[in-house]
Amino acid sequence: MRSALADSGRSDAAPLDDIWRLVEWRAARTPDDQFLSDDYGRSLTFGEFALAAEQVAAGLAEFGVGPGTRVMWQLPTALEAVVLSAALARLGAVQNPVIAMFREAELRSLNEQFRPEVVVTVSSWRGFAHRDAIAAIVGPDVPVLVSDHWSAGTGLALPLGDPTRLPEPAPSEGVRWIYTTSGSTGGPKGVQHSDATLINSCNAISEQFPWLPTDVYAVSIPYSHIGGGGLLANSMRTAHRMVLFDVFDPVETPKRMAAHGATILGSATPFFVAFLAAQRAHGPQPLFDKLRICCGGGAPIPLDLDEQIRSELGGIGVSDGYGLTEFPMAGYPDPDDEQARRMSMWVPAPGVRVRIVDMDGRECATGESGELRLDGPQKFLGYLDSSRNAEAFDEQGYVRTGDLAAVDEGGRIMITGRLKEIVVRNGENISMAEVEAVIAGHPGIEDVAVIGLPDAKRGEICCAVIAPAADGPDVTLDGLAEVCVAAGLAKYKIPEQIEIVSAIPRNAMGKVQRNLVRAQLRRQAE
Repeated sequence: MRSALADSGRSDAAPLDDIWRLVEWRAARTPDDQFLSDDYGRSLTFGEFALAAEQVAAGLAEFGVGPGTRVMWQLPTALEAVVLSAALARLGAVQNPVIAMFREAELRSLNEQFRPEVVVTVSSWRGFAHRDAIAAIVGPDVPVLVSDHWSAGTGLALPLGDPTRLPEPAPSEGVRWIYTTSGSTGGPKGVQHSDATLINSCNAISEQFPWLPTDVYAVSIPYSHIGGGGLLANSMRTAHRMVLFDVFDPVETPKRMAAHGATILGSATPFFVAFLAAQRAHGPQPLFDKLRICCGGGAPIPLDLDEQIRSELGGIGVSDGYGLTEFPMAGYPDPDDEQARRMSMWVPAPGVRVRIVDMDGRECATGESGELRLDGPQKFLGYLDSSRNAEAFDEQGYVRTGDLAAVDEGGRIMITGRLKEIVVRNGENISMAEVEAVIAGHPGIEDVAVIGLPDAKRGEICCAVIAPAADGPDVTLDGLAEVCVAAGLAKYKIPEQIEIVSAIPRNAMGKVQRNLVRAQLRRQAE
């Protein structure tokens, strides 16, 4: 067996094509530096992390996990999630991280696409029986391992084994990671990545963002997002520390992040609003006295938020990046460019190539809005459902983002709108079509269109615009929630507002004309 601290890991440059070699590389250089902490008082140095990952890899090997084994895991953001992802990389498994908010509907879809051979999850979390739900979906032949992080004490709630019994690490080739996105066309899609695409996804934050080895990044996003793997790779490259929080309570969590000495906070408007509220409640003394910068993503921030962060929290403001699961972390603004930060403009990361084209596929001029298309080393390898690939890439192999953008004379990019039919709530994509298909079965609904409405705290909220059924029961938010829960839809996708109209405008092909739906609501509000 090759140890994580073996001399073979001591090359000068960080490996950019193999997650496990990258873990070894960092552990060989700064084994005693703090890497990972969570909200349960546990912590690991870089050396301890590498050793723990090998011990968990050995424990998983006893369940038959090895090169190519398909492993689905659904864990909250705690030490176990990060260690498990590195352990599976050590074994050469193909892993499918699933965000903890997903429920039966999403899990059934992912099971059909991925067909896991082993599952790791919690017994129950925040009122949902994860273990029982997943076991019923995958069937009795698939082992479901339980990892209840809150019960682990100072240890890890994962199987452990003897690392000396592990074979040599398998070469990192092909698809190793299956992330999920709701996209714009229905249920979650399996998005395929390699170690190389995942590591290169952090080029933007590693090379455009002002990281220091002394930084403490308070992680409030689900680690099972595509951004989680990128943060793991970035920590290995830049040697900064991460502190993990499995639940974000807008009142208490900011205080705990401050107690950890956070220098970087993320990651979207709802979190920044909570940090500001916590500071105001704290009084005139700085709550985050070590804060250097806030790291944004998921959706453009409100125009005045950067100024509020700088004036009330401190640091240089919000650096709001752009990316999607199919092409993560495409770029960030120059940290010294105040206008770019305020306007959520960004500059492509090293190696990222950009096309902006009109509806006929012609290149747009500077300042002209068109569809943003991206190519570069973090580009995904296609969907699990290969039938979706034709629409994902253009004729030059660029990823079609579905977002509208314009580039200015300085090469800065600004998102101007969306072609895709999604709601971005708290940084999470919600497919309008998926929610419509679920709530259309309500007996009080004749027709329905789902749209996103701007919201100062969440970015957008999911609004159900309803044409009522004649003589049907009243449609209420509680009634819609019951329908969604019964269908197994994740709670964050449940509509938070209802608007009543006489009819839903559709085109000759029966497709909802959402621009007309919005115009309809504007007229009703006048």
